[in-house]
Amino acid sequence: MSDLAHYLRISNLLAGNLNIHSALSSVKAEIDKIIEFDHLDICLTDTDRTWITSYEVGLKTTWSMSRTLVRLAPVRDILLGHTDHLLTGNALEDDRYVFPGAESAPILHHEFRSRVNVAMKVLGEVVGSLNCSSKKENFYTERHVEQVRILADMLAPYFYALRANEKANAEAVVRARILAREEGLRLGALSLTDALEAERQRIGMDLHDQTLADLTRIARDIRPGITKTQHHRLQQQIQNMIQDLRDIIDTSIPTILELFGFQHAVLTHMERAVSRDHNPQFKVEDQTGGYVDALPETTRIAIFRICQEAINNAVLHSGANYISALAFHDSSDDLTIQVCDNGQFKFDKKKTGSGLAHMKTRAQLIGAKFEHNTKEGTCIIVRLPKTTEDTKRAEHENLAG
Repeated sequence: MSDLAHYLRISNLLAGNLNIHSALSSVKAEIDKIIEFDHLDICLTDTDRTWITSYEVGLKTTWSMSRTLVRLAPVRDILLGHTDHLLTGNALEDDRYVFPGAESAPILHHEFRSRVNVAMKVLGEVVGSLNCSSKKENFYTERHVEQVRILADMLAPYFYALRANEKANAEAVVRARILAREEGLRLGALSLTDALEAERQRIGMDLHDQTLADLTRIARDIRPGITKTQHHRLQQQIQNMIQDLRDIIDTSIPTILELFGFQHAVLTHMERAVSRDHNPQFKVEDQTGGYVDALPETTRIAIFRICQEAINNAVLHSGANYISALAFHDSSDDLTIQVCDNGQFKFDKKKTGSGLAHMKTRAQLIGAKFEHNTKEGTCIIVRLPKTTEDTKRAEHENLAG
């Protein structure tokens, strides 16, 4: 079969291929019948002609694994327009191919001695090069240069179009991802706004139906000349109202816990607590990578309540100037929650309803170990063994399922 017949078959084989790799693979056998090679590749320049991308068939090399700077390419003379072809009988010793900084490792590693490289042009502009390599020394001649030139002229427009299509598709994918991310953020913001608005309305109703009614009643009862009994009753009503307000605030915190996670909820409470006192320095950090947020809701809330109480005690009773709240996994991989301060707080064990007792009870209810020490300041430590975590998570998943 004549070379012309092979050229015609190549044209037919290219039709219908929409991918550079598949297009090059489809014509490899026909090109091999025109010119023998051990390695065939096409280099295509980027728009700014700073980088090239290689597509190869036959032996796989590092050329196709990543882009190459034009100035470091073994075919730089072609890509920079200094010549329209290169021909060598031994590229291993040819300084046009092997020079300081050149991406010539495949030539040396695979011993591509003979090489013929021809510029691929579209409308007179160099867009890449067609490259044939053989391990045989002095294998290619000027006749092979002309054969490769014909192939390059045939392939250039087609592969240039495929490259432009690939680039357009890649840009479309990037745009789609950006739009999807923006839409996700928009929907997330809307969902968050709706949740916060619902929570605001709930708190507003609680304040209206409960606290405002109590304040109105107290204001009505306050008058000159009230008896000690009436005064005591008003004091009790005020205390009850304060507790009701605390309950309203407390019930809003788990919502912050659910919406923003453990670290943010603890940080929010810490900021609110220290602002009421002498503004000690503080640190809140979740070193578990969000592990606490993956725990069942009851466990998560119990841990948060313990942190709340420990922070309140540190702020109100210790005189500390530094408070830290940390979540981490210890050497046994147990989840450890630690709230420490550098103050001088002493627990009143005789006092009923002690915050310490409440914290210990909460810890026991979730199967956690509770510790506190006062060697250097006060440190509240809650350890949730890994077996307990796994059991509770399994129970939670079974209930959810």
